[in-house]
Amino acid sequence: MLKETYPYYLANKPLTPNTDLIVTDKYTGKPATRVALADAKVIDQAISKAVDAAEAMRKMPSYQRQDIINHCVKRFTERAEELALSLCIEAGKPIKDSRGEVSRLIDTFRIAAEESVRMTGEVLPLDISPRAKGYTSMWKRVPIGPCSLISPFNFPLNLVAHKVAPALAVGCPFVLKPASRTPIGALIIGEVLAETDLPEGAFSILPCSREGAGLFTTDDRLKLLSFTGSPDVGWALKTKAGKKKVVLELGGNAGCIVDSDADIDDAVERIVIGAFYQSGQSCISVQRILIHEDIYDVFRDKLVSSTKKLKMGDPKDESTFIGPMISESEAKRLDEWIQSAVARGGKLLCGGHREAAMLEATLLEDVPIDENLCASEAFGPVAVLAKFKDFSEALKTINDSKYGLQAGVFTRDLYKAYQAWDDLEVGGVVIGDIPSLRVDNMPYGGVKDSGIGREGIRFAMEDMTEIRLLVIRGV
Repeated sequence: MLKETYPYYLANKPLTPNTDLIVTDKYTGKPATRVALADAKVIDQAISKAVDAAEAMRKMPSYQRQDIINHCVKRFTERAEELALSLCIEAGKPIKDSRGEVSRLIDTFRIAAEESVRMTGEVLPLDISPRAKGYTSMWKRVPIGPCSLISPFNFPLNLVAHKVAPALAVGCPFVLKPASRTPIGALIIGEVLAETDLPEGAFSILPCSREGAGLFTTDDRLKLLSFTGSPDVGWALKTKAGKKKVVLELGGNAGCIVDSDADIDDAVERIVIGAFYQSGQSCISVQRILIHEDIYDVFRDKLVSSTKKLKMGDPKDESTFIGPMISESEAKRLDEWIQSAVARGGKLLCGGHREAAMLEATLLEDVPIDENLCASEAFGPVAVLAKFKDFSEALKTINDSKYGLQAGVFTRDLYKAYQAWDDLEVGGVVIGDIPSLRVDNMPYGGVKDSGIGREGIRFAMEDMTEIRLLVIRGV
């Protein structure tokens, strides 16, 4: 179970000046624990301490950074079940999925430990013309400086890891704002970091209200803002960020194409997971499913049958697949979207029933393309089906979206696979699987309203560093 209270971390130290933030059990809706809440004064102090720690972090040898990250790997492994249970409670994530996220947390830090000693540069000859005869150069990467990290509620461990681990790997101090609904995982990470010999001020983990979090975005002492969350919030923060570098991992309404040559049973099995894993609360959850007309009826019937078998209930139950959404208000919003789609001619194939924060796994067809369920991000256990005849037109349908995070294509045709890679306006194309696939060392991110920049440890490390050039004049 969770502790009665949790501190925040200011300059590596746990402090509990208050217990103002109530964290609920998302299944029962009842208070589960209380957390210290930071105000603007504390955030200002954290940024000052991060600035003070920047030189020590920059000068820390790579083997020492690696040792610190490896310590985290060891401790997360030892505390895996505690981390999984805390995630199950604070996020309502089914316990099997919670354990899976813990394994990804460990993977992400392990990758960071490996990459922390691979910060390479390049020798670049400059004698490309007579005027530069005898000149040569080399460049290396250096830490960008104090970083501001803002993480969302849906992956309270691994999306924190994708910000914290690369910052440690390159030697950047950071201030982190975890989501107020799900701060416990980040605070346990802080507890482990506090066991290390990181310089004072190397990290602060500060749950705070959105209204009081302005300095995370506006303070010019911070050199990078990395935000994962909703597009509306992310783009608004970018306009306020000033001169700092900004990385945004935002939303999507991921499309998945099932061509006529696909293995139907395999595609059904994968799409059920992609659409309804952790109640669809993932920015790469399968939301739009385009199925070739030759296999549409068979595919639809198998998908509906498999969806109806999913068990919904207490996320602590080992057999539960569908747990609660993050809040009753979010479940109510999505329920209203479903009713709107049905009112305009959409056909409900299964699901559609809501009780408090619990919403059944839901499939629809014939939904107008301008309905929210097609045009916006559902971020819940709902997907819509549609037919296609021509593969090129299916690609255009996927592209007809303000989002562009990832897309999945079930095809055995190599030429169509390459066509999808060339033509789809997304950050990642997954062939033979769902767009919901993410492996933690791959470059992950989107285009259009889905964001800017890439995560995946090595790629995040590039964003958290700057190139420094050395030019040498020869004799």
